[in-house]
Amino acid sequence: MTSRIAFVGGGNMARAIIGGLIDSGWPAQAITVIEPHAPTAAALERDFAIAVQSQGDATLAEAACVVWAVKPQVLKEVALALRPLLGASLHLSIAAGVTTPSLQGWLASARIVRAMPNTPALIRKGMTGLFAAPSVSEADRQLAQRIAQAVGQVQWVEQEALLDAVTAISGSGPAYVFYFLEAMQQAGESLGLTRAQAYRLAVATFEGAAALAAASDEPPEVLRQRVTSKGGTTFAATSAMDACDLQAHFMAAIQASSTRAAEMAREFG
Repeated sequence: MTSRIAFVGGGNMARAIIGGLIDSGWPAQAITVIEPHAPTAAALERDFAIAVQSQGDATLAEAACVVWAVKPQVLKEVALALRPLLGASLHLSIAAGVTTPSLQGWLASARIVRAMPNTPALIRKGMTGLFAAPSVSEADRQLAQRIAQAVGQVQWVEQEALLDAVTAISGSGPAYVFYFLEAMQQAGESLGLTRAQAYRLAVATFEGAAALAAASDEPPEVLRQRVTSKGGTTFAATSAMDACDLQAHFMAAIQASSTRAAEMAREFG
């Protein structure tokens, strides 16, 4: 029998996971959402034929897993309000920066898995980092992984602090790609291409290069060297990047993201 899943919060990421679960064969009748915002609730009911409640009730205790999909700054308030209604569920939190000890205290449960998804989950191309508390069973890990895989790939980490690195690389990572796409589009326009032409070329290049990297056993520096002939056009571009120390600046930006993730844990916990 398929496990019941309850979502607390029905925003974009919850919506993506729900859609992925249903498309992968999870019965709609086994999914419940607690969503007080009426238009969001109505859209979920209409699009997925699932049960949506404006507030929790005793049926919350029937869930095998509760997915916490509310903003981190309100998670404590919501968790404490719903705690009397909770059963012996697994808790899967996708709230950035809220640590396992905080969740265990608010939910009075040791069965906690934290997840850090990213926005490509909206088109089932996501990457989700997962961390399980030591008391989480293998069956619980498999359930959490199945839920996360509904929207893409997963990567487990065995130290909770590494979720800050996951946040910095893949959680925030789509914004880095969009940043470079924007720059490539603007550069293409300055060289005479139309905005649409430059954008199409840039997007297809990112998509193709990422697919090539995923299919190759070679490290990225080797793949880069294969494209770079000394004295050629690519060499001119990478030399210009090296001259302004772009790689070091980019690594510093990722470190700043990781540092901020750790700061959020202290703020919201």
